[in-house]
Amino acid sequence: MANTATANAPIHQAQLLSSTRITPDASREEVWQLRFRTNDPKFDAQPGSCIRVLAPGEYGNRYHPRLYSLADHDYTTAGTEFSLCVRRCSYVDEVSGEEYGGVASNYLCDLKPKSTLEFSGPISYPFAIPADPYTDLLMIGMGTGIAPFRSLIRSIYDKHGNWQGKVRLFHGARSGLEMLYMNDANNDLALYYDQPTFKAFQAVSPRPIFNEPVAMDKALEQNAAEVWEMVKSENSRIYVAGLSKMQAQIDKAMSTIAGSSEAWSAKRKALVAAGRWVEVLY
Repeated sequence: MANTATANAPIHQAQLLSSTRITPDASREEVWQLRFRTNDPKFDAQPGSCIRVLAPGEYGNRYHPRLYSLADHDYTTAGTEFSLCVRRCSYVDEVSGEEYGGVASNYLCDLKPKSTLEFSGPISYPFAIPADPYTDLLMIGMGTGIAPFRSLIRSIYDKHGNWQGKVRLFHGARSGLEMLYMNDANNDLALYYDQPTFKAFQAVSPRPIFNEPVAMDKALEQNAAEVWEMVKSENSRIYVAGLSKMQAQIDKAMSTIAGSSEAWSAKRKALVAAGRWVEVLY
């Protein structure tokens, strides 16, 4: 993402209120939830928004911009508060073979309370709550891709109330320890288990120690009848978020459920054209 992306965007500031690791210490994944507050009246976030974090740049660049979806936000008398869900990332240089920390993720994970964050946005994000409360919502997320869905689910039940459509969340991680918002240390999505229209399905790697992929395809296939019913419904939305490598798993599962890859390809194109299939993969 080039630094020119921020050239004409107003820059806001927010103060870090708290930084909490939401994966247990025993987990290989290090994920933090950061809570910020901004007093800038021009920052008007909505459910499903994202911001462009302006981390300190490298190689002469002022900023290293990266997009993050809001995991949560609230308007208070003290200003607008919002949360980010950030996984500490690293990458291996193809030339030297050296491993380096991701610039933006490590900057955020290392921030201390009372630090100031520069950012731009909010930026329109495609996951929105439909106006019709009878709409069925199928959400598929892996890793930090669950963050925007957590915000949507909270808005549906805490703010809208009396949601009549089905809300189905499929989410995954390499192990149960790494299941964001649904592990022994942090389990706030359990607050919605009593909602008659909400169900969540977990998918983990069959052999996480060998880095085998999360079995998201198996979780979808095990619930094929309901998944396909929601996909076929004219009054549904399917939202997908997470790493780009999950796309192959989803297509594999959906092809099995649809009966063939050709049938699924045609159905997916129709869903996208109707605005009922929306994905954010990175």
